[in-house]
Amino acid sequence: MNISKSSASDIMASLADQGLLKHINGGRYRLGWRLFEMSQILLDNTEFCIETRKAMQELFERWGETTHLAVLEGANIVYVDKLQASPAVQILLSRVGARLPAHCSGVGKVLLASQEWLKVKKFFEEQRLVAFTPNTITDLDMLASELEHVRKHGYAYDHEEVASGLCCVAALIRDIDGKVIAAISLSIPACRFYPQQDSCTLIILKTANRISENIGYRIKKHARA
Repeated sequence: MNISKSSASDIMASLADQGLLKHINGGRYRLGWRLFEMSQILLDNTEFCIETRKAMQELFERWGETTHLAVLEGANIVYVDKLQASPAVQILLSRVGARLPAHCSGVGKVLLASQEWLKVKKFFEEQRLVAFTPNTITDLDMLASELEHVRKHGYAYDHEEVASGLCCVAALIRDIDGKVIAAISLSIPACRFYPQQDSCTLIILKTANRISENIGYRIKKHARA
């Protein structure tokens, strides 16, 4: 970064004074708890997060399954909220703040489908399609076909593509201008998901649409009425 050691040291010390970094042994630093506090303030005061948490709580109470809220960053998703179903069904890869390649999850695929294909293709020319299970899509042409299907139907599935024995269905959340801002999902053990896949799909679509409407989004045909 073309910064002298003394300048870098002063900057790091200043960030540590503010709690953004914490000084540890050996002259090293780690992230400070102030960042966690700030992230919680952001989530607690961001309208779509407030509305989404209400909806996630309703999903959790009705279905008793894990729900996620995620956003897209390049070829990856970042989980910004999560309600865990039970200690018996731990989904460690999707902890809040975790990043995961977007091509293999329901939230990832539905968010990728909202992007232009050339942009998505460029993402994965720089980051390969990693296989997490035998079901993970690892071919760009297959991913393009999958995203076209997602675009057409408005939801995406993860059929044991991140973890064997675990499935999910996801749908998009839009803001007042119709811009995609996040995705919400239900994650369910495969043995329970497949028999009720259609019901899960319907409820996640209704939930995502309700959140979008509550933060101002109106479907065009409704806006004309």
